[in-house]
Amino acid sequence: MTNATVKLMLADVDGTLVTQDKVLTDRAIAAVHKLHDAGVIFAITSGRPPRGMAMLIEPLDIQTPIAGFNGGVMVDRNMNVIEQRVLPEDLVVPVSDLMKSFSLDVWLYSGADWYVPKADGPHVAREAWTVKFEPKIMQDGVTSLTESVAKLVGVSDDYEAVAKATDAAHDKFGDHVTAAASQPYYLDVTHPLANKGAVAKYLAQRYKLDENDIATIGDMPNDVLMFARSGLSIAMGNASPEVKRSARRVTTSNEDEGFANAVDRFVLR
Repeated sequence: MTNATVKLMLADVDGTLVTQDKVLTDRAIAAVHKLHDAGVIFAITSGRPPRGMAMLIEPLDIQTPIAGFNGGVMVDRNMNVIEQRVLPEDLVVPVSDLMKSFSLDVWLYSGADWYVPKADGPHVAREAWTVKFEPKIMQDGVTSLTESVAKLVGVSDDYEAVAKATDAAHDKFGDHVTAAASQPYYLDVTHPLANKGAVAKYLAQRYKLDENDIATIGDMPNDVLMFARSGLSIAMGNASPEVKRSARRVTTSNEDEGFANAVDRFVLR
């Protein structure tokens, strides 16, 4: 029996839909097909670039708009851009400079391209393996790449520096950007309307649903904005205490079939 209130489920990808090794389990795939069979629309959103979610489309039979860069770029299943929201050109260099002031490496995403300062920088190899494509190397920083920037990412294994840079970005740029950690080591900066809350709102409007008809599931601070735009919000067991407090339900971790368990327990009960 379908929970009468859930008509669409919006899922984060990393830390939620896939395991720590970025694997989509058989149970997760089966859970999405159960949603399809029950008439529940299924959609995904991620800080990943759209190309970095292409491998999920076939196994999950995704028909909905795919929200890359936390909603900065919406594409269809054939990777055609439906709409995009890019950073104001005059903020690209100042945001980059702020990140560097906390000793963060700066990555830039524009169109289908991903730019990094050096190929052997922190998390570059891992990210390339995750998204299944290689970055380009920035020759002279971001100064020549300020046009059509979908996302800037500050990267560091100093989690405290990432947290401080996130606060500083809020303080300095306020409503002109969305700044949130998508992982403890990534600070994502996007257009102010490129956030997962706006993705939930967009999907509600597109499918003519009340936001209370939506279930959302995620594990990181950047998922909290979509929790607020849904009737049923589910935090992963691997989420922080703060993220768990922001959700109505908590499932098991992504290493313990948290997504599939949430579908069975809370959405299709």
